[in-house]
Amino acid sequence: MTQATPPGWYPDPGQKSDGPATERWWDGEAWTDRVRPAGQGAAWVPPGQPPAGGAAYPAYPAYPTPPARRRGVRAGIAVAVAVAVLAGLGTGVYVLTRPGEDRASATQDGRGPGREDPFGGPGGGGGSPDAPDSAPPTVDSGSVTDRVSGISLPVPDGWHGESMAVGAQVTADDSYDCPGDTSKTCVKGGAYSAPALVLGTRGETAEEIAKADIEENAEESYGSAYGGIGSHEELASEAVTVAGQKGWRVRWKAVTGKGSDGYVESLAFPSPSAPQRIVVVRVGVDVDQGQAVFDDIAKGIRAASGGGDGQDI
Repeated sequence: MTQATPPGWYPDPGQKSDGPATERWWDGEAWTDRVRPAGQGAAWVPPGQPPAGGAAYPAYPAYPTPPARRRGVRAGIAVAVAVAVLAGLGTGVYVLTRPGEDRASATQDGRGPGREDPFGGPGGGGGSPDAPDSAPPTVDSGSVTDRVSGISLPVPDGWHGESMAVGAQVTADDSYDCPGDTSKTCVKGGAYSAPALVLGTRGETAEEIAKADIEENAEESYGSAYGGIGSHEELASEAVTVAGQKGWRVRWKAVTGKGSDGYVESLAFPSPSAPQRIVVVRVGVDVDQGQAVFDDIAKGIRAASGGGDGQDI
């Protein structure tokens, strides 16, 4: 699966050592021209929107997307971490990609499920030599918190996780060279959470959003890093209760061109701290990992202690 890095504020890859520390907005696909002082913690603003007061953001040269790691969800599955940090699993699962990373590589560094970190992505170590190295702390057990969505994701045995500026992600420790592009790394499985609005998934209800998200999830987790998806089989499309909220899940088996096939699931439900906001959890794993992890993650999601940040997105 490959991983993608979710949208969010990350250390500015263009930061100069002789200037004040800054952060740049990663929109899930590329770096934008939005910059702010590091540690400002301002409320999230949709990409392309100027800050309050109407001041325009300074122009900024585009950074090339660094090679991403793929899942095995994207690191197996391909949920790119770069994308979003929302980024993907590699194994059949997509790995999350870090900012600037290619979705297919986004596994944890490329995490996400599965891909590699573009500029070293949040917490990554590549990219601009002037970019600060501030990797988010990772945990090997318990749970990680998605502060924006007001939830925590469980960390399965043999996986590790971290909280991101927007979202949270967990990734399988097992990784391998992506079969469709051996220059990238995939993982055996991965998952990440983010608001549907941030992912750009359309729909008004949890059911509509889960059904609309699954194809993108599958492509992100098991697409190009696995030689493309030749076909898929729908394994489930059903109501489910997550963190006390009525949601919906859609699960596919993705048949890939190379390497492992993968299981992917898009889980959507209202945020416990802001019910008008739908949260999406993308999960992916290589088929040899089985499907039990989907239930383990769904049952292990909890409303975050203290609720969410209450950020207006």
